[in-house]
Amino acid sequence: MFSLFKQDPTKKLREKYNAKLERAMQAQRNGDISSYSFIHAEAEDIWREIERIESSAK
Repeated sequence: MFSLFKQDPTKKLREKYNAKLERAMQAQRNGDISSYSFIHAEAEDIWREIERIESSAK
């Protein structure tokens, strides 16, 4: 009954992940490959955290 009000623990992380990917894409388009690599690595760390949370919830 109260699961309706339960927040998704990964929702904010997914938003942050998508924002990082967007920034990485913009850096790549601007020709700044080193920034692209750094930002993409941060996005992958966030994705690993999302996967960890989802696997522990199951």
